[in-house]
Amino acid sequence: MTQLVNISTFVDKFRSLENGPITTASVLELLHDTAVEPASVRRYAQWYDDRYGRHLIHRDDYFEIIMLCWRPGHRTPIHTHNGQLGWATIVIGELDVVNYQWHGCDRPENQNVVGIDCLAGGQKVDVRPTEKAHAVVGGPVATVTKQQSIHQISCPDDFKENSASIHIYSRPIDSCVAFDLEHKRCARRVLRYDTIDGKPNPAPAIK
Repeated sequence: MTQLVNISTFVDKFRSLENGPITTASVLELLHDTAVEPASVRRYAQWYDDRYGRHLIHRDDYFEIIMLCWRPGHRTPIHTHNGQLGWATIVIGELDVVNYQWHGCDRPENQNVVGIDCLAGGQKVDVRPTEKAHAVVGGPVATVTKQQSIHQISCPDDFKENSASIHIYSRPIDSCVAFDLEHKRCARRVLRYDTIDGKPNPAPAIK
C-alpha cells in the first residue's frame, strides 16, 4: 500500500538511497511505496502563462528533486537527460509522455565525450517517436534510463485544470540536448530553476 508523506519525508527517503548503489529498481520501489502529499508542496507551486515552471525542492551530489507546474498546452522540447537516470510522478492533474529513439545524425562523433551524453550541434538528426503514455496521479512512473533517454512531456491541450509533477534525477542535470525535428537539428540547452526552495531564482528558467 502506498504511503502518503510530506515532501520533507519524501526527500529523506531518497537521501537514504545514497548509502548504496542508486538503481532504477530501488527508486521505482520507493516511488511505488511512497507518494507526496499535495498540500506539502504548495509552497513550491507556481504556474506561468507562457511556459511550464521549474521549481527546485532538493539537490545534492546524487539527487535533484524538482516540481514542474503546467498549464494546459505547456510542453517541454524533445530532449535528453544528459546520460543520467530520471523518474517523474504526478501530484496534480495529468500529463502526456512521448518517448523517442535516436536513429542517427551527421555528427555522431559528438557523442564520444566524457561527462555528458552529447555535444549536440547535429544538422541532420533522425529522431523518431516510439511510444506514448498518459500519466495520472497514482499511475505508473515515467522513467528515463540509459537505453531510453529521449522524450517529451506535455499537459494535454484539452485538459481543464493545471497539473504538477515531481521529477527526480540522478545525478542532477544542468543541461540537456533539445531536438528540433522540423529542421532536423539539435542544440545543447542550459537548464535553470524558476524558484529554489520556494523563493525566486535571480537566474530564471529559459523559455
